Amino acid sequence: MEKEAKQFLMELLTIPSPSSMEMEIQKRWIKEMKRYADEIRTDHAGNAIAVLNPEAEFKVLLAGHCDEIALVINRIDEQGYLHFDKMGGINPKAAVGMKVTVLGEEKHFSGVIGVNAQHHGGLKGDFGLEDLFIDCGAKSKEEISEFIKIGDLAVYKREPEVLMDRYISGRGLDNRTGQFIVGEVVRRLSKKNLNVGLYAASTVNEETNMGGAYFAAAGIEPTLAIACDVTFATDYPGVNKNKYGDITLDGGPVLAKGAPINRKINKLLEASAKELEIDVQYELTSRSTGTDADRMRLTGKGVPVSLVSLPLRYMHSPVETASLKDIEEEIDLLVHLIENMSGQENLSPLED
Repeated sequence: MEKEAKQFLMELLTIPSPSSMEMEIQKRWIKEMKRYADEIRTDHAGNAIAVLNPEAEFKVLLAGHCDEIALVINRIDEQGYLHFDKMGGINPKAAVGMKVTVLGEEKHFSGVIGVNAQHHGGLKGDFGLEDLFIDCGAKSKEEISEFIKIGDLAVYKREPEVLMDRYISGRGLDNRTGQFIVGEVVRRLSKKNLNVGLYAASTVNEETNMGGAYFAAAGIEPTLAIACDVTFATDYPGVNKNKYGDITLDGGPVLAKGAPINRKINKLLEASAKELEIDVQYELTSRSTGTDADRMRLTGKGVPVSLVSLPLRYMHSPVETASLKDIEEEIDLLVHLIENMSGQENLSPLED
């Protein structure tokens, strides 16, 4: 990966982007994409869309969501402790003892998720978010309420880092890696003469309702759409591969197979992978994908969709971990696919 691109990825991973509050990261992504795109579009959901060759009749939509899971403040007690619920799939056990950044409207505050000392009994058995709290150092509700309100959000205070020069680890790789990937595809194709229109969407709200993907696809009316997300790696201790499949870091991009997926798009992706000598892995999405692909598919008259995912360890934890090699190969795969499309591809499963 080029140094400048890697720096941009690392920067995206430092910007708080909780679901429903993606404005800051979207503005940074737009600033970068303006260097390469023919035009930039936004919508009322908060999506940012970089477009190449907007005059083309055949439209390819790539969607990578930029929002991350977060905590949402739901009560401030008299001692000034902040109590919270989840914005997306928060694991209470992963939250214990973590540092957080509370995103006040005018000021950000550092805090810690307090935990009862083991000497005093610790946390007993199963517990939920309602048993946890954030300590920002305030002495009273009156003091902290001047800055923090009900509904304000907090994210883990965790900077991204590279492990052994091959893996990247941090919070919110799900799915700011996808936001980076779709933008990088635009950058690499920006000087090419494409036969299709490329719409790279940094979508919002995937972790909570996938509304951003619906807005994007409904507005663009693409010929086909590909969600670029993450999926569960199973290459670390304690994972039942018989139940969850065999997905490894450094094993290459993951293609979904199942009822929502258009088989012809997958064939095109597989042909590109073969030509590039990129290994691909597979996951099963029998009924639905749990990603933006589900909402894009059901817009307008219906959109043929596929899902290309990045293998990810420790999903929805502060230490999500992915392979830089896999990121690079997914970008290469998508670039090759789009660059070699004629704009005459027939995606009907009933027609040759």
